[in-house]
Amino acid sequence: MREVFQTELTDVQTRLIEISESVTHIMEKASEAFLKSDVALADEAIALAEANESRALTLDELVIRILARQSPVARDLRILVSALRMSASLERMGALAGHIAAIARYRFPGSAVPASLRPTFEEMAKLDIDLVRRVSVLLKNTDVDLARTIQAEDARVDELHRSVFDVVLADEWKENAVFTVDVTLASRYFERFADHVVDISTKVSYLTTGTWHDLD
Repeated sequence: MREVFQTELTDVQTRLIEISESVTHIMEKASEAFLKSDVALADEAIALAEANESRALTLDELVIRILARQSPVARDLRILVSALRMSASLERMGALAGHIAAIARYRFPGSAVPASLRPTFEEMAKLDIDLVRRVSVLLKNTDVDLARTIQAEDARVDELHRSVFDVVLADEWKENAVFTVDVTLASRYFERFADHVVDISTKVSYLTTGTWHDLD
């Protein structure tokens, strides 16, 4: 019975890693679609985001079945509870990337990014993609130190998000209302994506140490 349970726990971890890698692909396509006004990539990202939602739901159902059958305690219970929470974050990250792709889709053939903010969004996209790649590594090999470096990089995404608001609220901002809405929403989506990465890293820290708190 214990051997079956361990196999199930391994399956949960494998599925989390697969979802994380899927989210990486979604954000890569969504970011490129947003920055390059590529409607084909936008459609691909949106379709992948929908599939990712189903994959996360299937994982949740698996975890709930394991909880019901095995009645785990201590560290095993922490693993399964953390898996449910991380699955929710990964599902939301895929959805946020899909929203970014949708902005590109709606504005095609025009661009959703004015030239003045292109460097900001290029850096945001690069950081988010790097962060989600690190999450895949973190899920394979739980490492509190890596979790802490992830949080440090998220701080830069927060700075860039605030800088977008500084730009659009400045007197020098002369773009139309559509641009204003697009960049404000997109910036929020990139920022929230990174926040979910931090949430996952916090849960991995909890899984490793048994202590539930935000990383300092």
